[in-house]
Amino acid sequence: MLKLSWLRSRRWLLVGLLIFGLISVAFTMNNQRFYQRPIARVVKATSVGHPRRVSDQFQNIDHQYDQQITAVMMNGRYRGKRVQLSNTYSDSRPMDQRYRVGNQVFLSQVRRHGKQLTANITGYKRDTVLVIVAWLVIFLLLVTMEKAGAWALTSVVVNALLFILAVEFDLHNNGEHIMAIFSVLTIIFAFVSLLLVLGPNKKMLATFSATVIGTFAALGVSLLVFSWTHERGIYYESMQYVTQVPRPLFLAETLLGSLGAVMDESSDIIATLFELKQLEPTVTPRQLFMSGRNVGKSIMGPLINVLFLIFMADTFTSSLLYIKNGNSWGYTFAMNMSLGTVQSLVSGIGIVLAVPLVSAFGAMLLGRRAK
Repeated sequence: MLKLSWLRSRRWLLVGLLIFGLISVAFTMNNQRFYQRPIARVVKATSVGHPRRVSDQFQNIDHQYDQQITAVMMNGRYRGKRVQLSNTYSDSRPMDQRYRVGNQVFLSQVRRHGKQLTANITGYKRDTVLVIVAWLVIFLLLVTMEKAGAWALTSVVVNALLFILAVEFDLHNNGEHIMAIFSVLTIIFAFVSLLLVLGPNKKMLATFSATVIGTFAALGVSLLVFSWTHERGIYYESMQYVTQVPRPLFLAETLLGSLGAVMDESSDIIATLFELKQLEPTVTPRQLFMSGRNVGKSIMGPLINVLFLIFMADTFTSSLLYIKNGNSWGYTFAMNMSLGTVQSLVSGIGIVLAVPLVSAFGAMLLGRRAK
């Protein structure tokens, strides 16, 4: 009975989301005319010759394969025409792909040689896959969390727009005020996210205060340590594709990363204290503070481990590539892992500092005896 009632109350939401998903997928599968880049659909893919065994100076073995592909142009002046393509891929596929019938691909250098078209493949057209994944996230948020999920989704969209504006503003100023820009953005991120998710209440005020203070305190502690150690062991030159001064970019990145970890922990502690207050209205400020500390001790370890695992997952493939190409563990760590380790440590400092801060704010706002 409960399941039937749940389905009836949400049937229009389910129907609307399903229709929206189908329309979105159908649009991305047939939106080639809106692209300026040439797009083609593979109709035939044939292997040519035999696999070639290749190796490098470090005895890494790989195999390469050649494909002859026939595709149909789906936009542009040659729409409907067949084009002949060549492709080479390997077992490891670090910078190449194997294409199959039905794949839609982007092309470059489309040329006519007599009656035959030729071109080069530049990659998959992936918008359909991205839309399906985005729709699945939206579907799960709205169906399982309803109004809270809608506000969480709204906060993500708003923060994404704010981040784009901040990046554009930084580029306009040539990176001269990057720390000021992203420090303000950090405060706005925290305020907007908590306001939309928690609403304008004491819970939001306590979480916001603890998050902002904990985040900037962690960055302040890290800057003091950098000053005392003269930043030995921090290799800013390992940052890839940086066109600005790398140190401010690294600090801004660290600030945003620490914000997410501290906000997560602060929200958990405050939510627990509010539940405790509802169950026991006469709880004292000291009891709330001690309860907040105990909750923080319980979640602090798992949260720090989550940060470490995210860091490991982010650097695993590039670290493996460094080691397989003859680099030592020390050089691999210095050039690939050192900055991520520092960021994880700074986030860990923020997590530790946030526990007494959020417990104190929660105790002050909630710890009044009921009359």
